[in-house]
Amino acid sequence: MPKLTFIRTLLLALCVPLGLASMPSSASAQIAVGISVHVGPPALPVYVQPACPTEGYLWTPGYWAYGDAGYYWVPGVWVAPPRVGVLWTPGYWGFAGGVYGWHAGYWGPHIGFYGGVNYGFGYGGVGFAGGEWRGGHFAYNTAVVNVNTTVVHNTFVDRTVVHENVGVSAHASFNGGPGGTTVVATAQERAAANEPHVQPTSEQMSHEHAASQDRSNFASENHGKPANPAMSHVGERAENQQKRIGEGVSSGKMSAGETAHVEKQEQHINQQTKADREANGGKLTPAEKKQVNKEQNKTSKEIHKDKNSKKDQK
Repeated sequence: MPKLTFIRTLLLALCVPLGLASMPSSASAQIAVGISVHVGPPALPVYVQPACPTEGYLWTPGYWAYGDAGYYWVPGVWVAPPRVGVLWTPGYWGFAGGVYGWHAGYWGPHIGFYGGVNYGFGYGGVGFAGGEWRGGHFAYNTAVVNVNTTVVHNTFVDRTVVHENVGVSAHASFNGGPGGTTVVATAQERAAANEPHVQPTSEQMSHEHAASQDRSNFASENHGKPANPAMSHVGERAENQQKRIGEGVSSGKMSAGETAHVEKQEQHINQQTKADREANGGKLTPAEKKQVNKEQNKTSKEIHKDKNSKKDQK
């Protein structure tokens, strides 16, 4: 496994490590905290963007993060911004000095540099074409983002923003180096980097942590093709498991006893999560999040086993 090296860059004598900030915080300049490894991330997977679930949510593209078990995919997801008027600048991997370093994403009034990585859905490598703030409401450009217009009404169509950006590779997941993008930061992007920023919200951090606990997201398991590359909202995994249970019942692949057993497990997880949140002001501690994901992994395996047991008996 590549040697993992933590690089902490301190700007204006302030540093908040990525992954430890549980609440959004502002800073007068960009705070760069990264991880560097000697092997580049896999190519970006191709996937369909789920529809925006509710008015005001913004799209945050999926990306390859790095942990003790190597690269793992953090699904793209619609999230509530920390406040009106801010936009999400995605994080990106950059190759320099023989290593791949991670540059964390952030919220700000303008889109900054994200390595020229073509994340899609408005993030074509430079800027953002998926919509704009109009007063206190966000308007969505349905030419590049998936919006259910029966739920979301602030929309417009601008196809002129769909164009090829020079130096942007179709599926490259990093900037610089062999196979990476060759885009450099513009004057506007450099200016955006010095604007007041808001760090990823607690919901975003919870989403990334949950992804790190799901083995199906590991590149070593999915070979660069995650089974669930995108979600409509944070916490969708538990809902997907309920759907899998329902499919098992309707198809006859799960017996009444098997269904009751996994339903009881799901109920226990939900009750425990609710109790933990109530005890901690609506949030889960890192240890509690880890335990919830461990229990969900166990339930997921049991659903898979139960749905396939009858098939094997035939």
